[in-house]
Amino acid sequence: MHNISKSYPAVKANDQISLSVQPGEIHAILGENGAGKSTLMKIIYGVIKPDSGTMAWDGREVQVQSPAAARALGVGMVFQHFSLFDTLTVVENIALGLSAGTDMIELETRIAQTVEQYGLELEPRRHVHTLSVGERQRVEIVRALLGQPRLLILDEPTSVLTPQAVLRLFDTLRRLAAEGCSILYISHKLDEIHSLCHTCTVMRAGKVTGVCDPRQETEASLSRMMIGAELPAVERSAHAPGDEVLGVRGLTVARAHPFAMPLDNVSLSVCAGEILGVAGVSGNGQQELMGLLSGEDLRTATDTICFAGQAVGRRPASWRRAHGLAFVPEERLGRGAVPELSLARNILLSHQDHETVRSGFVRESKVRSLAAQIIERFRVKAPGPHALAGSLSGGNLQKYIVGREVIRRPRLLLIAQPTWGVDVGAAAQIRGELLALRDAGCAILLISEELDELFGVSDRLVVMAKGRVSPSIDIAQATREQVGQWMSGLWPQAQDREAAHA
Repeated sequence: MHNISKSYPAVKANDQISLSVQPGEIHAILGENGAGKSTLMKIIYGVIKPDSGTMAWDGREVQVQSPAAARALGVGMVFQHFSLFDTLTVVENIALGLSAGTDMIELETRIAQTVEQYGLELEPRRHVHTLSVGERQRVEIVRALLGQPRLLILDEPTSVLTPQAVLRLFDTLRRLAAEGCSILYISHKLDEIHSLCHTCTVMRAGKVTGVCDPRQETEASLSRMMIGAELPAVERSAHAPGDEVLGVRGLTVARAHPFAMPLDNVSLSVCAGEILGVAGVSGNGQQELMGLLSGEDLRTATDTICFAGQAVGRRPASWRRAHGLAFVPEERLGRGAVPELSLARNILLSHQDHETVRSGFVRESKVRSLAAQIIERFRVKAPGPHALAGSLSGGNLQKYIVGREVIRRPRLLLIAQPTWGVDVGAAAQIRGELLALRDAGCAILLISEELDELFGVSDRLVVMAKGRVSPSIDIAQATREQVGQWMSGLWPQAQDREAAHA
């Protein structure tokens, strides 16, 4: 790529970007949220067209007009924001990227083989609307690998994998590279880039600010190149928890649909001024648990869930929010935020009190003011409260959604994958805000597949596996090896029985 530029009305996403990738090279693209990484990748994949600049493939100048044209060249891409049809099955979604005469039975077999080879755990006949975010990303990864690409673009590919599965994926990527496949690898995990990639191009504010061999750099030096400053420190101080805010006792719920994960005798508690971390591979019941705790799913007995001393199993989401519950779902677009609405209007998804709505009328000035406060406090890169939610990069939208819930000063915060796809600087800020909220007395239930995140901010940990929850363990006693083993459902059965009867 030579002097690629792309502008939008409010921002210059790419400014004279030049990039070269060699055969068999694993090439990292590193940068803060909003640095222009995804825009550049979409230009390579033919999703959008550059305003200026040229691209050459095998030394011959090409103009990639569409993703189909990119795939014909041999380019595969796994998007951070998925491009899947909810009402189709996994195999049907994958077939859309293949020729019209594809044998569906043969394709299903190939998918099953690929899933088994890479340990991605995916059922080909499931409808996409029944999948968690992590499972949807696995669909994208499998679809890309089935195309046998010569250039594979991966945008945050490991955010949904266990540490063991990450190692298997890295082995696969190294094998692909050894066979001549080039890989463009976008990740905010500096340790991954340091251990996996041969070359790293650093972007900041739409420009290339450096190219290096990440194997010769430290994580600290890579961080400085990316954000232009030292990484903000996040310190977790000792904090005595208060009274129980959330209590779950013997929660057992059948499947909501054939591919859902039933919950089996789930028991846990979260106290005021405490962060309870929930570890586990995506698709093991986390989505179902969040639906029940948030009030979206009312298929449980009243007394199985207690919030602030009241039995709330049948209380709707609106009641729980009015009494101090805040919720950050794992799906940003379409659930955490409405993409076609402005940031100001998205405030109303969770702020519907006398300050924002009076006598049925929206107080526009107050809503805009709240949106502006979030943009400033959480350093969201957006032109203002009028910007559409769908126009923000994934990381900036995540910062806005987290900020929208944090400024409510809730009694209980349910939050899933808070820093998924967020750069290291923004991730440190979000984790700092969660710790400050904890210190102010909020009870926080944090679901994450980032073990470093869970170990960095949690006071206690539980693990979800196959719809069950392990005994809790104090973070000071937990080890990554132990948590990794528990992710397979292998925790001490005696303790498990004691927790079930607690």
